[in-house]
Amino acid sequence: MSARAYAVPARQVDPAHLRPGEFIWHPEVAPDGPVVVVISLDEQRAYVYRNGIAIGLATISSGRKGHETPPGVFTILQKDRDHRSNKYDDAPMPFMERLTWDGVALHGGSLPGYPASHGCVRLPKAFAENLFGITRRGQTVVVANSKVAPIGVVHPALLAPVGANGQVVAEEATANDYTWDDSAALAGPVAILVSTRDRHVYVMRNGTRIGEGALHVADDLVINGALLFVMGEGFDAVPSALDPSQPRHRWTMFPIATTGTALALEELTAKLRVADEFARRVYAVLAPGTTVLVSDWPALRATPMQTVLDAITR
Repeated sequence: MSARAYAVPARQVDPAHLRPGEFIWHPEVAPDGPVVVVISLDEQRAYVYRNGIAIGLATISSGRKGHETPPGVFTILQKDRDHRSNKYDDAPMPFMERLTWDGVALHGGSLPGYPASHGCVRLPKAFAENLFGITRRGQTVVVANSKVAPIGVVHPALLAPVGANGQVVAEEATANDYTWDDSAALAGPVAILVSTRDRHVYVMRNGTRIGEGALHVADDLVINGALLFVMGEGFDAVPSALDPSQPRHRWTMFPIATTGTALALEELTAKLRVADEFARRVYAVLAPGTTVLVSDWPALRATPMQTVLDAITR
């Protein structure tokens, strides 16, 4: 199928008007900032946001019946420009961006206009190449099974933080205020899980847990789902709730299957508290592209580990 680009910003175009194989790409709309990719399984569309602004969308082909693409919030585990499938007859998967270690990835491929893959998300090849050029390992990919926009994403599956050895941490959360070990991962993207059910916060860097802390939750806080925050560039002219001596970063919010009104970051920070020193340590590791997932589901479950932030397992 041929791909066609439109000379208008992606956010102004109805994605339903694209034919299989077509896409829109306007990176000049937001030249800088963290990238988030949102895959809508229902719409068979991929949306690309940079610094919270839509810069591209494309038709896709996701997993067919029996090989459905799993919904959830993932991070990019691995990138390979010339990858070939290890499972399916050495099939070419150009501009591959891995989401799970058991075979789910974004890559260029054929787009018949309906789900047809073995679980991967196929993209128009030129779009996959463009996307490959602006993403990096550790950035966020949301796979949704209902119509999506930055204010309406689906709820994730499971959350599973891991320790420095890469193994899932299955023990119960400790009652200590916090623990911190920068040496567990000295560099890499930061992902933070906040479970109001467990009353615990987990901080991962490059997929490894570097800190965790007890969480105090106001009795009247109701989330009914999850909220994904992605840190952008720049600061607001108000103090940070994590470190009042520092300015507050700017964030883009993606509500995830909330049944009520999504809470703003200011409302959340007024109802959630951690130890002061832990909060300052968290502030110190924040960088553009950091993701914070706040959920009222347990952060750890006893089922087989299909993770939401899948890069946290490596």
